[in-house]
Amino acid sequence: MIKVGFLVSPGFQMMSLAALSAFELANVTAGETLYQVEVLSESGGPVSNSLGMRMETGAIAEPACDTLVVTGTLDPEPSSPGLLAYVRDALQSCRRVAAICTGAFILAEAGLLDGRRATTHWFFARDLEKQFPKIRLEEDRIFIIDGQVWPA
Repeated sequence: MIKVGFLVSPGFQMMSLAALSAFELANVTAGETLYQVEVLSESGGPVSNSLGMRMETGAIAEPACDTLVVTGTLDPEPSSPGLLAYVRDALQSCRRVAAICTGAFILAEAGLLDGRRATTHWFFARDLEKQFPKIRLEEDRIFIIDGQVWPA
């Protein structure tokens, strides 16, 4: 079984979790649990999304998953030192670290995108490039695979 962690922060976009359905469908199609998906936040417990709906999450601990997916928010804000440390550690312990939409801001803030090709939602692309000039932004891409880092 492959463990996938979805990292959310307050105000995360509900559509950032649409990718969960891809793992659900893979499990249903296979007739067995191929992917164990866990939704995580820095302190665990309920976290509100962009629509005000609350979702129960597990607390981040040592990154122990195959893939960590960092979700996006409608208003990217600076992350806490603990969250950034978790994302940095994930690059060492996970096979891949991905970002959905503005989750790329968290990867960039953690330094994971320095010198790498990256993308984000077109509306936020110029802000990402301006705030993090070490990134090689490709704003016309849907997703990018640059080694272990997969911003989309």
